[in-house]
Amino acid sequence: MALDGYSDFRMSRQAMKAELLDAETEAALARAWRDQRDAQALHRLITAYMRLAVSMAMKFRRYGTPVNDLIQEANLGLMKAAEKFDPDRGVRFSTYAVWWIKAGIQDHVMRNWSLVRTGSTASQKSLFFNMRRVQARLMREAAAAGERLDGAQLHQRVALDLGVPLSDVQMMEGRLAGADFSLNAVQGGEDEGREWIEALEDEAPAQTETVAEAHDGARLRGWLASALADLPARERYIVTQRRLQDEARTLESLGAELGLSKERIRQLETAALTRLRRKLEAEAPEARALL
Repeated sequence: MALDGYSDFRMSRQAMKAELLDAETEAALARAWRDQRDAQALHRLITAYMRLAVSMAMKFRRYGTPVNDLIQEANLGLMKAAEKFDPDRGVRFSTYAVWWIKAGIQDHVMRNWSLVRTGSTASQKSLFFNMRRVQARLMREAAAAGERLDGAQLHQRVALDLGVPLSDVQMMEGRLAGADFSLNAVQGGEDEGREWIEALEDEAPAQTETVAEAHDGARLRGWLASALADLPARERYIVTQRRLQDEARTLESLGAELGLSKERIRQLETAALTRLRRKLEAEAPEARALL
């Protein structure tokens, strides 16, 4: 890797001292790397544009990511750009590299902003990096026109300005309103000393519900077993294989096993289910759901 051995601080200092390449030299270095895999040419090309990477990294300091991490991500983007750059297209390397550097920095910032994934779509990414700036501009324009925008109106105008769904604006407003908090943080006020995690509702069934369900289930299965016992052995076997197994047997497989046609198996199953339903309706209507 062209930048191996450099600390972020050294990269910043090196960037300020890097040579400025003219278009011909830049193209020659890019071709030497593309065609001959000349590592020295790659190193020289990347070093010359470290200044650009550092400059772009500094623009994202306000998001709370350590500057050293931003610089490192910017240089990774720079190296990706050098790997994919085609000098024969007539575009300067700096113009091409800007997109890769910015994309790398933005992805890193958003991955580390919150434990909750943010910016999974293009519209959400645009909102994450532009919403506060657009909100401030819209508020200034409204004030200059003598208007006063409430939250809902501001959200609608931001969505229109950036061309994104209103739901994304509302979601991003909540995500940007504050950082993540630990569930082990202690609450204040009357519940001082109690952690937030203790206030979460347990979604598991209550013990009384679990016991009641188990009891009712046992009764239903008992009724069904009693009804099945009254069926002829062959019909009981068909119903068991077709309705009471994790993987139901096919009509064809049962017909081959019992020496009957598929249609005859279907007729026996229908007749058996009819008798079962009549018996359960008379003795235990609740058990019909098991069939």
